[in-house]
Amino acid sequence: MSLRNVAAITGYAEFKSQKTADGLTPMGLTAEIARRTALDAGVSPGEIDGLLVTTPVAAYSMFWPSAVAEHLGLNLKYFDTVELGGASAAGMVWRAAAAIQAGLCDRVLCLTVEVPSADRNNSRKGMLRSEAVTEFEIPFGASPPNAGYAMVARRHMHEFGTKPEQLAKIAVDQRTSALSNPLALFNQSALTIDDVLNSKMIFDPLHLLEIVSPCVGGSAVLVTRQSLANRGPNPPVRLLGAGEAGSHLSTTHRQDITTSWSKQSAEAAFAMAGVSPGRVDLAQLYDCYTIAVLMAIEDLGFCPKGHGGPFVAERDLTFAGDFPCNTNGGQLSFGQAGAAGGMTHVVEGVRQLMGRAEARQVKGATVGVVHGNGGVMSDEVTLVLAN
Repeated sequence: MSLRNVAAITGYAEFKSQKTADGLTPMGLTAEIARRTALDAGVSPGEIDGLLVTTPVAAYSMFWPSAVAEHLGLNLKYFDTVELGGASAAGMVWRAAAAIQAGLCDRVLCLTVEVPSADRNNSRKGMLRSEAVTEFEIPFGASPPNAGYAMVARRHMHEFGTKPEQLAKIAVDQRTSALSNPLALFNQSALTIDDVLNSKMIFDPLHLLEIVSPCVGGSAVLVTRQSLANRGPNPPVRLLGAGEAGSHLSTTHRQDITTSWSKQSAEAAFAMAGVSPGRVDLAQLYDCYTIAVLMAIEDLGFCPKGHGGPFVAERDLTFAGDFPCNTNGGQLSFGQAGAAGGMTHVVEGVRQLMGRAEARQVKGATVGVVHGNGGVMSDEVTLVLAN
């Protein structure tokens, strides 16, 4: 089954990242983002007949999609939750296209929000439910996800000679892009490689500035049947290809932690799209940690395995560079609103391909890749988008 040119993204909305809730509730933020998305796409709530959401940790309910539909006054033909952690948002987009192709609906609102609970431990409960994690990792001090990504980074350094300075440059370049993003959490001051390497060591070899900062936020896109996509005010961004792959939650179950299922998801997405990685003008790669970006660059085919360190060292990853990557600052500078963090990558990819990124617009961009990663490289989704 191919989803090529079945659907397009016709509108989006994104909330400015902030550290505190300031009276916001998950449902209140959901309603505001839904309103902005419909307005941006030029549709009324009555024209939205599909809904995909992640369930906010602070408002967990198996009936969250129904509660959202009720609150927004939507009459739906298709609705569901997608719970793949950081891969949820990208996973929503291709599921929306598949539902449209099946004739279930015409316009699907894909929406994610997070207003973190005052109970900091609450947000970790889902990860701790894995028997492998609780039995074989946590008793030895390997509390996820920091430990998992630290092991990946250390092994990558051992196998391929990757240097801390190379990983740090990812955070530096993304911060440079964030300085041109008024919605980013950290958009006031630039970083240097020394800043990153001198920041607090959180889990060797990963430093504080190589790890996302939790925040309040949310965003959404509207996925529309291709035949209806030109009716709105924005140039539609077409879904050319999609791929999804995974096999585990616990890092313990990986045979080789220097590679990920991103390779398989990307191969499927590029094959469906009929384009190669070399055709891509910009990449929005899930960046919970710097090592996650480097791994995605390798596994999506932008450079050979083990060459990610030199690749990022030799290239400019900013929006003005020769490999524009995470042009909104990525979650490392934009902030991570829980599972909603992945939608910031989808929105930025769409914004760039619509030509609406203003000061950080990638000139002449026509094809973009969006990558989602859940858990410790457990759930992997790749999208190929084009204007």
